[in-house]
Amino acid sequence: MNRNFDFVSDKRLEGQLDFIIEIDKLKNIARKSMVFDGSHFENDAEHSWTISVLAILLREYANFNVNIEKVIIMLLIHDIVEVYAGDTFLYSAKRSAAHIEEEKSAEKIFGFLEEDQKEYFLSLWKEFEERKTNEAKFATVFDRLEPLVQNYMTQGGTWKKYNVTYQMVIDKTSHIQEGSKEIWDFVKKLLQVCVERGYLAKEE
Repeated sequence: MNRNFDFVSDKRLEGQLDFIIEIDKLKNIARKSMVFDGSHFENDAEHSWTISVLAILLREYANFNVNIEKVIIMLLIHDIVEVYAGDTFLYSAKRSAAHIEEEKSAEKIFGFLEEDQKEYFLSLWKEFEERKTNEAKFATVFDRLEPLVQNYMTQGGTWKKYNVTYQMVIDKTSHIQEGSKEIWDFVKKLLQVCVERGYLAKEE
């Protein structure tokens, strides 16, 4: 456990500040998608910020009433585990086993905090991953939506590089409809346009 602020007499505050220093490393975790203007590969911190703003902006399209504060917290912390586990590409063969390392990482990173905050954030992280509650269903809409828009804006950049096909994208994103049918309708139109413009390959 880091002790960057061991001169602080309040141990709770010390742990909270150490936690912030530790999660700042998210800025160094590169993702496989580029930012909208294609200038660089997005990092985890940029991703978390963007999808949090998206959730606030598009909350009117939720299938149900949601606690938007809870949604935002989920989105801000959902990738914190990647400080230790790293980013596993959505379409990678290793994706199905990624949760094992991520669970270990969650215990470690939230372990900087005292028990009440550790358990609070850990429970929200698990809720997001399980995708059973309304808030989790709505939050995961944006975790999937942003990369789709990024690939549209970069003319299929990541999809082309990793030979991602239309059906692969559908398989990994169709749960968007569980959180927002309207956004899913938009996604289907977006993907069709991407196929027509040659950004995304469609199986014969």
